[in-house]
Amino acid sequence: MAAAKEMMGWSLIQRPSFDNTTTGFQFQQNQNRFLVNPVSLPSKQKRVQLRRVAKVPVVAAVSENLVKAVPDQSDESAKFKVRAVVTVRNKNKEDFKETLMKHLDAFTDKIGRNVVLELISSEEDDKTKGPKKSRGAVLKDWSKKATVKAERVHYTAEFTVDSNFGLPGAITVTNKHQQEFFLESITVEGFACGPLHFSCNSWVQSNRDHPAKRIFFSNQPYLPKETPKGLKSLREKELRDIRGNGKGVRKLSDRIYDFDVYNDLGNPDRGVDFARPTLGGKEIPYPRRCRTGRLPTETDLQAESRVEKPMPTYVPRDEQFEESKQNAFSAGRLRAVLHNLLPQLKASISAYNRNINSFADIDDLYKEGLLLKLGLQDEAMKNLPLPKMVTKIQESSEGLLKYETPKVVSRDKFAWLRDDEFARQALAGVNPVNIERIAVFPPVSKLDPEMYGPQESALKEEHIASQLNGMTVQQALEENKLFMVDYHDLYLPFLDRINALDGRKSYATRTIFFLTPSGTLKPIAIELSLPHTAPCSRSKRVVTPPVDATSNWIWQLAKAHVCSNDAGVHQLVNHWLRTHACMEPFILAAHRQLSAMHPIFKLLDPHMRYTLEINGLARQSLINADGVIESCFTPGRYCMELSAAAYRSWRFDKEGLPADLIRRGIAVPDPTQPHGLKLLIEDYPYASDGLLIWDAIENWVRTYVNHYYPNSSLIHNDRELQCWYHESIHVGHADTSHEDWWPTLNTPDDLVSILTTIIWLASAQHAALNFGQYPYGGYVPNRPPLMRRLIPEENDPEYANFVADPQKYFLSALPSLVQATKFMAVVDTLSTHSPDEEYLGERQQPSTWSGDSEIVEAFFGFAAEIRLVEMEIEKRNGDHRLKNRCGAGVLPYELLAPSSDPGVTCRGVPNSVSI
Repeated sequence: MAAAKEMMGWSLIQRPSFDNTTTGFQFQQNQNRFLVNPVSLPSKQKRVQLRRVAKVPVVAAVSENLVKAVPDQSDESAKFKVRAVVTVRNKNKEDFKETLMKHLDAFTDKIGRNVVLELISSEEDDKTKGPKKSRGAVLKDWSKKATVKAERVHYTAEFTVDSNFGLPGAITVTNKHQQEFFLESITVEGFACGPLHFSCNSWVQSNRDHPAKRIFFSNQPYLPKETPKGLKSLREKELRDIRGNGKGVRKLSDRIYDFDVYNDLGNPDRGVDFARPTLGGKEIPYPRRCRTGRLPTETDLQAESRVEKPMPTYVPRDEQFEESKQNAFSAGRLRAVLHNLLPQLKASISAYNRNINSFADIDDLYKEGLLLKLGLQDEAMKNLPLPKMVTKIQESSEGLLKYETPKVVSRDKFAWLRDDEFARQALAGVNPVNIERIAVFPPVSKLDPEMYGPQESALKEEHIASQLNGMTVQQALEENKLFMVDYHDLYLPFLDRINALDGRKSYATRTIFFLTPSGTLKPIAIELSLPHTAPCSRSKRVVTPPVDATSNWIWQLAKAHVCSNDAGVHQLVNHWLRTHACMEPFILAAHRQLSAMHPIFKLLDPHMRYTLEINGLARQSLINADGVIESCFTPGRYCMELSAAAYRSWRFDKEGLPADLIRRGIAVPDPTQPHGLKLLIEDYPYASDGLLIWDAIENWVRTYVNHYYPNSSLIHNDRELQCWYHESIHVGHADTSHEDWWPTLNTPDDLVSILTTIIWLASAQHAALNFGQYPYGGYVPNRPPLMRRLIPEENDPEYANFVADPQKYFLSALPSLVQATKFMAVVDTLSTHSPDEEYLGERQQPSTWSGDSEIVEAFFGFAAEIRLVEMEIEKRNGDHRLKNRCGAGVLPYELLAPSSDPGVTCRGVPNSVSI
């Protein structure tokens, strides 16, 4: 009885006050003692002190209706009441069906079709050897609050439990309504330790569709072997349910995470032109994606049938965009242009799908809009059944498909033409991760010479000797002054097929840069390669900086082809493959193998948000056959095969920032430097800012890991952790699982390295590659996503036209007006932050996401470190010595500045790959 008295709160504890103003509880935990701070809850009850109840062996009550001891006829235990406050998030907008179902649920709730909660104790029942359970408690006042318009609505449920019940470690929820609801959190009040928090953030389905009870664990983290006896079976059951059985077609309401190959990009039932090879397997290695289980196509049983817009494709229900994110995404130009407008305009404007005739044509896209520029405004509006939304836009004074002026030309309209800006963007643009130091000159190809011709480069010392400020080539190599962006080996195997496509022309490019004394790069040579089957004079060509008018235009065309190569590698390899596709296996395995109460799952949770959904949307309308990526980028229908070719050289152990910088020869280990590295290009904004964030992430992860794993034996014996990492590699990345470069997971340091890399890729690396797409690529001449003409040589028929009007030839090589606008629509949407974005150093329920007070405090320390990083980045952007980020008309480098407002801002580091 003494133990029961202690648990039930004989010691004086101040209880919270209650009113209807806030949503939760606040508490602090010092070692084993809880200090409860009074906060508000949605009820109008009086504030009272915890008191004894006469003639009852145990506790008194928080209020008359909340915690009241109930006399028990036996002497074994007393019963008492506790209350759960349940926070449900409403939708801001409901369709007719949802509104109807909501009213029906409000009615049936009165007659027993309600929501029932059950407390599960952390303790095992001595008699049943199962967890102790309370009786079910019904959520009160659901019908009364059905018409409440607030974003969050609070309900209560009262439980009667024995004094020897122990502390609840889980809650089951049964939804007897017809409609799902979003359960944000549950707080249980009435136990002596203070409020108990359950972070749910999940859709609870009707038991009509999903009969099993939903299980939610408290915010207290447990390693598998530390799991309280009462929760062990539930922990295992929840993971089994989430894994599924690998069979059947997934329903949109399912919460099942499983793996599959990329066999859903093509649509062979539409015709042979829409068939695409399966990515994933021995023939074409690739990471795995989330399984949907859709039936095969009629034409090819190995290809999965497609679900086209506007029908949704499957991802587990809790991975789908929340409402504000969905609204922001749907309202973007991606949907407005691609799904509502272009298909209806296609027939009418095909005759107008003309070249860009002048730079004024491009400027007018920001001033007037596409239809005004094409002279189609009145005709198109009268003859086409355009959506009302589009019509309203057009009726306003702003032209249809009008865009904001991209930042790259907002300060200096002609900066993109200059060599220094072309080079600066290799260090501080949207794709700053391909620049590498040249160790051997001339560079040598690694491709098979029997298939792709001689491995030797056409670059010679005489091409660059005059550009080295008096140095010899050997001196420049020894002093680390020569750098390169090399796309030769990736593009060359595809060029025959790419250049056979209608309206697509490409080279395999290499660009050589010299590091000047001022710390900036200078492009000094561009090598343009075609397949060795081309005429001998054309297979390899070197273009050097101009000396006259003609060579100036040839140089501009060469830079445009480099940028087109760069745009393709950026989108298909660095952005899609390395941050989207390669992260998906780790996310799937985390859900399948790590319990929600596992501390590592709690650490990774904010860094997995929305990734499966955005990847599913990408497979549906971006990277699919005839999708946006194929339409907008030079490789066309071979885009994803090029991405798969890059995966063959992908290495997880080189994806962390320090390892990547060392691999590219941009940095060398130096223990005397702040980050343990010395940058060979000191003014490298992506690297120098990135190292600040990398260190902050690594410090946070190390603190977290060492807290739960003080020794290696805990790593070895954590079955869930080992299963997660094993499945990530051997199932999610099955095609590379045999490689010996995969890091081992044996020690806390191993885990710190693996987790830091994953969080870096999901947050900072993705942000650096994504949110500058419109600011830099929205002005198409700066980074043309595709090229339509090669550079003419003197004996070519086109050469005379080129010499007669070089500007016209240059513009005709760029995408057409409609192609440019379609691309601008895509990158505009992809560069947009949604209103519900969570940035690095932020997370939902920041004070209660973990029940471990030391970890919560450490997280606030991490958030403070991230704020210091932002202040340092702002300081650097004002330092005139750093010419790659500060100067006349130079854009500051803010892509790794952690915070941002909504919209296209060219800054902000979200926690996860969410767009």
